[in-house]
Formats: sequence, structure tokens, C-alpha cells
Amino acid sequence: MEIPEGLSWVRGTAVGRDWLATLPRWRDECAERWSLRLGPPFPYAFASLAMPATLPDGTPAVLKLQYPDEDSRREADALAHWAGDGAVRLLAHDPRRRALLVERCLPGSPVHELPPDEALDVVAGLLPRLWQPAGRPFTTLAEEAAGWRARLPVNWERAGRPYERRLLDAALGRLADLVDDQGEQVLVNQDLHAGNVLRATREPWLVIDPKPLVGEREFGAVPIVRGPELGHSPAALRRRLDRLTGALELDRDRVRGWAIAQTLAWSTDGKVVFPNQVESVRWLVDGD
Repeated sequence: MEIPEGLSWVRGTAVGRDWLATLPRWRDECAERWSLRLGPPFPYAFASLAMPATLPDGTPAVLKLQYPDEDSRREADALAHWAGDGAVRLLAHDPRRRALLVERCLPGSPVHELPPDEALDVVAGLLPRLWQPAGRPFTTLAEEAAGWRARLPVNWERAGRPYERRLLDAALGRLADLVDDQGEQVLVNQDLHAGNVLRATREPWLVIDPKPLVGEREFGAVPIVRGPELGHSPAALRRRLDRLTGALELDRDRVRGWAIAQTLAWSTDGKVVFPNQVESVRWLVDGD
């Protein structure tokens, strides 16, 4: 079975190798269950195996077999909660196989192909529609943040102290300040970067691949602020922070604080360090 290069990292663990071994059978079982005609996997996959699918009535869809991580466990629940309002529709779900059948975006080009300010306007129009009141089964931002606080010092040591101690202290300090006085709790997506907003037919733009949490709106702007897709420089990052907080009437300092904390939490994976993430944290800490 063809496995995209982006998924090669899963071969490094026993869980990943077991998951890869099940994919051909699960793919075939899902195709039979939902009467799908499947195409070859999308080449850009990194955390799931995703394939174009066609339903018996000719409807285009995507079959997605998720890697069994915790971040994406509630993706189907988020899509069902949104019911197609600003995000792709969930057409079917098989929890045992971590399989989702979702609406396919056509033509499917990402929003970062637009000029940055136009892309930010698109995102600013989508975010309030996604910020719907929600509760269980979603993990709360407070729970997620508690995990970051516990892991950040450990991960910093494990990775060989790859960045300045002051960045670690800044992230831990922000988490201590932010968690307990959040605003209204709504459904937020901690991976809504500019590659996960695609041009579509039913609506001009739709969100894909959510990693949902329940938390305050200020956190919902963080992935676009920290993401490099719309430019990786201090000025570009500051521009995103200013435009989104202004357009959405968000507390700028809280958005900045959450961005420092989450970006640093996502800047290491074991001994692997993501320099772009560390740079973004440095710019956020040193900015006004």
C-alpha cells in the first residue's frame, strides 16, 4: 500500500508500525462498508492517511484514517458539533478504526495562497462561527494547559535545553496567569493554521482537520498567529496578532500569552526541536 512520505515518521515506534500494518485492511473495510471508490492517498498527509473517495451517488468525499494520537481523538465530534457551519461536513464515522468520511473541498487550495491580509480576513470571518458553546466530551483548555506546564520543563531538559531558560519561564508564567480567569468557554481549534482552511464549493472556504478543545476565544486565534504559512518573521507575526485581535475584538495580551505557551509546548518532540516554533516564541516574548 502506498504510504505518503510525510507519514514515514510513524515507523519509528511500535504503535506506528502496528498502525501502518492495519491500514490496508481498514481502508478496504471502510471502502466496502460505505461503498466507496478510492483514489491514491493525498501526498501531504502527516498525521493520518487521507484518500479521495467517491460515494455511490457520485458525491466527492475524503476517507481519513487517523493515527491514534490524543490530539485528533475528538475531530469527528467537533465536525459533528459544527454540522458544516464553516467546516467540512462529517458524513460517517467509525470510532474503532479511527476512520472519518468527510466532505471533500473542491478545488481544495489552501488559504495561504492568498495575500496574507486577504487570508486573515477569511480566517477572521470563519472563527466566530466555530466558537460555539461546548462541553464534554471535549478536553478543556485548562486540562491541556496543565499538561503543558508539567511537560515543558521535562521536554526542555530531554531535548538538551535547546532554547533560553527565559523562554521557558515566560511560557510557564503565562500559563499560571491565563488558565484560571478565562472568558466564555467555546469550541476552539488548536491547529487552525492557514493550511487547514481550504477553498470549497458549498462555501468559499471551509476548515479541515480540527484538534478541538473547549476554552476562551483568545486561544482560538493562536494557531494562525504562530503559524508560518502567512510569513515567518517578527513583522509578519505581529501583523497577524494585531489584525486578528482587532478584527475579532480579542484581548491582545491574552492571545499573545497563549501563543507563547502553546507554541513553546509544540516546539519539541522528544529530542527533536522545531526551530521555527522557538523563533516565534522568541519574537512573541520580545515583542510589545
